[in-house]
Amino acid sequence: AAPVQVQLVVPMAVVFARGSVPGDLPRPLPFRDVQEMEISVNLRASVTSRYEMRYRSTTAQEEAALAAATAPEADAALYPLQDTTLGSLTMYVVPETSSLLPQGIHVYVGKHRSALVRAVGSLAALQARLREVTQVMSFTASSIAAALSHRVPDGQPGPDARRNLKSSLGYEITFSLLNPDPKSHTVDWDIEGAVNRFVRPVLDKLSLVANFSVDSQILYYAVLGVTPRYDKESSSFLLSAHSLPHVINPVEARLGSSAASLYPVLNFLLYVPERSHSPLYIQDKDGAPVSTNAFHSPRWGGIMVYNVEAPASPQASLPLHVDVDMARVMEVFLAQLRLLFGLSREEVPPEFLLESPGNEGVADWELDHLLWAHTVENIATVSTTLTSLAQLLDKIGNIVIKDDVASEVYRAVASVQSAVTELSLGHLLAAFQASKEAVTSSERAFFDPSLLHLLYFPDDQKFAIYIPLFLPMAVPILLSLAKIVRESRLRRKEPTKMD
Repeated sequence: AAPVQVQLVVPMAVVFARGSVPGDLPRPLPFRDVQEMEISVNLRASVTSRYEMRYRSTTAQEEAALAAATAPEADAALYPLQDTTLGSLTMYVVPETSSLLPQGIHVYVGKHRSALVRAVGSLAALQARLREVTQVMSFTASSIAAALSHRVPDGQPGPDARRNLKSSLGYEITFSLLNPDPKSHTVDWDIEGAVNRFVRPVLDKLSLVANFSVDSQILYYAVLGVTPRYDKESSSFLLSAHSLPHVINPVEARLGSSAASLYPVLNFLLYVPERSHSPLYIQDKDGAPVSTNAFHSPRWGGIMVYNVEAPASPQASLPLHVDVDMARVMEVFLAQLRLLFGLSREEVPPEFLLESPGNEGVADWELDHLLWAHTVENIATVSTTLTSLAQLLDKIGNIVIKDDVASEVYRAVASVQSAVTELSLGHLLAAFQASKEAVTSSERAFFDPSLLHLLYFPDDQKFAIYIPLFLPMAVPILLSLAKIVRESRLRRKEPTKMD
């Protein structure tokens, strides 16, 4: 297979506020500059990142917006004035003495596609700082390597690659309430209200990336696969970190089959422990209690344990009525959802301040982060699928490829080429959409019913089918042929005897 060659182009504006221009600019503003970097993934894929930077001074409107009292206010005022194309970045360089950024903070990353950067003396130092910001806001070498490691052989997946979900055209999200002890607890949860209030805004933002469907269920008498250990000191029950993998299997059998689903299924489970095991706490590897009382499983989902307060009087009538605090629960589930999509904010230098995305749950630049990774992954997926298809068809000599299969293959190749071209032009959204079309077409071709049955129909199977049909007819024909051959030999020999 030909190596996957992709160039990721990020259009970037570097805007100098009054009093922030470095003294060693090579030429007067405005000017353009390009920075390229090779992202070494492996032998089968070459990815280059190219930052196309436009350096300019602020306009009067931007200067007015930067006069705001706080960084979030400045970010909101600058938003209507900037390029909001997906994948583009705007960096506002503010003077070193600016009070917009708190003490000790050099970079403020807003909710959209811009950041405020404190000026440093030289252009080289500023460019180094900008490079750090772009790594946070667009893509890192590790996020691209992780996207490719699922698909391209000899890729070394990092820890994120194993945790993050693979790129898909859709995802199904299931919220399940597990009540193993309905005799003791009647549990009410307003899942519909919680989904509309907390989950919908996030999924609306992510709707560019994929289609989402959400459903919920309540399961009674569903227990965890591990018996918790009783701890005398705290008079509570504990689940240790090493036993957590064994918790999921028995529960999963009750969740309903994800095998029937076209798309990856994400499970979020709220577990109300039975009365005999309450309260129940999760411990981390060091034996300390986990503050959220929840854990997540890579590419599968998450489980949160929700303890019910014991009644004040021991004579309280059972079952106890429990109203779940959905805000607390959804906060944990949304954090797990972000982790599964690779939107966690862990590797940020201490002098960076990231604005919380608010009730949308995902900042614009985080959405771009996802689109960059998924586009590269889709291109690699199509390359692998078409290569596998070509190798399979080579092995089957007498295969007939229908026109519609051929046209899907052509469409997939054209869409991949279009995605690569759009990436090299810095058009992230167009590239992502083309890569999605390419995946759809390549999978249609690969799983076409006219090819599928031939892939499982080798030559020895054909002989096994046809020999019983033709053998009864072939026996008399072969015997007659043998007789004819024998007689013709006798005829040839007879004249020699006459002499």
